[in-house]
Amino acid sequence: MMLSFYPGPSKVYPQVATYLQDAYESGILSVNHRSTEAMEMVKETYQLLHEKLEIPSDYSIAFVSSATECWEIIAQSLTQKQSLHAYNGAFGQKWAEYAEKLGIEVLHQPFDLNEECELDQDAEVICLTQNETSNGTQIRNSTLQHIRKQNTGLIALDATSSMAGVSFDWTLGDVWCASVQKCFGLPAGLGVMIYSPRALKRAEELNERNHYNSLLFIHENAAKFQTHYTPNVLNIYLLKRILEHIPMLSEVAKHLEERARMMTQFLTQETSWKVLAENALIQSDTVLAISGDLEMIKQIKANAKSHGITLGNGYGKWKDTTFRIANFPALTDNEFSILKHFIIHN
Repeated sequence: MMLSFYPGPSKVYPQVATYLQDAYESGILSVNHRSTEAMEMVKETYQLLHEKLEIPSDYSIAFVSSATECWEIIAQSLTQKQSLHAYNGAFGQKWAEYAEKLGIEVLHQPFDLNEECELDQDAEVICLTQNETSNGTQIRNSTLQHIRKQNTGLIALDATSSMAGVSFDWTLGDVWCASVQKCFGLPAGLGVMIYSPRALKRAEELNERNHYNSLLFIHENAAKFQTHYTPNVLNIYLLKRILEHIPMLSEVAKHLEERARMMTQFLTQETSWKVLAENALIQSDTVLAISGDLEMIKQIKANAKSHGITLGNGYGKWKDTTFRIANFPALTDNEFSILKHFIIHN
């Protein structure tokens, strides 16, 4: 079995093998999604998300198909005319371009790879990629705090590569979205959307009900512990079981932050590799992007594969000059020791 450091879909928790069998034997996979059993499962999973991820009690949670669907929901249900998109990488830029396709007037604010995110204007909705998977950077709580103080718009954050791995001050954002195939350590196919009372009030003011995934329709169902469409019951069940198993997020985040620091230190001090984002203040705790020339990158990926290790490809404009390493909770310290041994001997 390959040891995968791919930054999503990435390694699933080993307990998932047992949980899959448990799901089948429990009968939950065959129940109606409007049934008492299904609603109780959704309710318990919401409660566990609030508890383990330390989400404020007045923030709502809904299950959707993916974080990408959340981009659509934000544009349709929370944006009347204009959104501001600040980004330094491929996924933030994709989000901006997709909002434009939906007819939103988009204010683009690209910023440099090694710069902290600073906004030079306001908008109805400010869209930020909390963890930019393409280049291994993140927007930290301290920066979000400054943005929150300086701006009046709703703040929406794509936290696909960091939710369940990084401690957020949830109150600094109005919408947080992620998919479960990264820090949650689960198979792809489920999205988690977390939204504030302020976001819900905005949705009620706009009263947008023209789409099946309109936020008000989603919220009406979520309030009853239902989903607006037939859900991925298996992944919700697996999420519930994983949340029962994992420690509190503050503990998980502390471990990942320390492991990222040690891995960065190892790469920069004991090897000839360089971390793409040189500014330590913006380096991601959950995705490391390592830079080199074209031939070096090709060789290390090929060598890793022959040793049973999968490294992440580069992405966007860094596709050919970086490889990426996931630092997700399902990966163990021993697996990182194996990776370090491989790198230092190649």
